[in-house]
Amino acid sequence: MSARTVTVASEDILARLLGVRDEMLSLVEEKLGVRVVVRGSDMHIPDGDPLLAEDLASVLGQFADMTARGVRPSGAEMRCALDMVAEGRRPDMLSMLERTVCLTNRGQQVRPFTQGQREYIDAIESSDVVFSIGPAGTGKTYLAVAMSVAALKSARINRIVLVRPVVEAGERLGFLPGDLHEKVEPYIRPLYDAFYDLLPPERFNRYVEKGVIEIAPLAYMRGRTLNSSFIILDEAQNTTKEQMKMFLTRLGLGSKAVVTGDITQVDLPGGKESGLKSVRDILRGVEGVAFCDLTNRDVVRHDIVQRIVMAYEEYEKNGAVSQALVS
Repeated sequence: MSARTVTVASEDILARLLGVRDEMLSLVEEKLGVRVVVRGSDMHIPDGDPLLAEDLASVLGQFADMTARGVRPSGAEMRCALDMVAEGRRPDMLSMLERTVCLTNRGQQVRPFTQGQREYIDAIESSDVVFSIGPAGTGKTYLAVAMSVAALKSARINRIVLVRPVVEAGERLGFLPGDLHEKVEPYIRPLYDAFYDLLPPERFNRYVEKGVIEIAPLAYMRGRTLNSSFIILDEAQNTTKEQMKMFLTRLGLGSKAVVTGDITQVDLPGGKESGLKSVRDILRGVEGVAFCDLTNRDVVRHDIVQRIVMAYEEYEKNGAVSQALVS
């Protein structure tokens, strides 16, 4: 492989890499304005910016190596890598393959697709408390659940505790029909979806029955101490400052907490300040605490989700500018 030519091991591997209707080449042209020409098993990058061509050749070569190993890069991985090339950075996509967290029920690897997700996983491994803040579709909850399952399977923890604020019910669960599990289940459903992808349903249900996986509304956490546990607080933007402090002080020996949320989607009543918004200033510099900010570039759902997130961000930014001008 030269600086401007990427030679793929076979035309079959190249065809799998390019995808339907050469979607990868279309993405390169969209992101970088570069038209890559394919001849046989070679991808030729036209003359232009030599640094851009070199970085692009490196990334295309990594994509080809991933495909040859049986793991075609996802659309999210391609977008993230090409965005980094556009910024003059050269991503290390192959290292992502080495960060497999666990396997799904279908035997697929759960691993970071973007640099932001990789830093998120690294933070969970190295820190006791991790805050993951970002828009929908960035893998905040799914990766936290995957890391908790991996920790449980390796016996690093004894149980997983899933916590969510129940804002819509005002934390007054007594007015809802059913037992505690039935009352909380609608609010924990997104976490269930992740677990059903990672554990056989019968095993998940058995874990819930035995208390290995515990489901709790945030209001029921007061006064508890959780040892040897992996605790996930989801939708944390809907906690107050007092609730956030209460939750964070539940950690016992051998426990780890991951707090996820999107500060642009606060549903607290009465204009209360979100505990997720204030916690960064409060815990800044505290040893063992890490903050991971995921952005629209880390969105790994359908491509349209990334475009929707970007459209909302642009709209809100323009709205803030207009309000400033009026003021």
